[in-house]
Amino acid sequence: MIERIHPAGAPAPRGPYSPAVRAGDTIYVSGQVPVNPVTGEMVTGDVQAETRQVLTNIRDILASCGGTLADVVRCTVYLTDAADFIAMNEVYAQFFGETKPARTTIVAAALPVPGAKVEIDAIAFQPGAGEIFHDGNAK
Repeated sequence: MIERIHPAGAPAPRGPYSPAVRAGDTIYVSGQVPVNPVTGEMVTGDVQAETRQVLTNIRDILASCGGTLADVVRCTVYLTDAADFIAMNEVYAQFFGETKPARTTIVAAALPVPGAKVEIDAIAFQPGAGEIFHDGNAK
């Protein structure tokens, strides 16, 4: 079963994609940039403030799917400046604690949202989650 997920309270997509897609036991969270879901405005400032907003968005999208950050098995982090790596990593460590997913960090010339310093996507695994029907009842 493949389910395209558009959670209430998540930032509206800024393009033709779903914020998350569940395929069986796996949840793919699209790359998130530092957008406040309430105002629709980008959170600006230092990379730590942006990373905090991005990971909050990912956490909230996963929660709408019945998941947590502890379910995340892999992330990709995109930074526009390699010098921001240590500062981003400090916030990232606060969110994931001991449940560290596999990760790749890529330095990109620019991100799709002008001015964004960080974008992160995530893949989460929830055994048995794929056995829940759209009406919320288990098989």
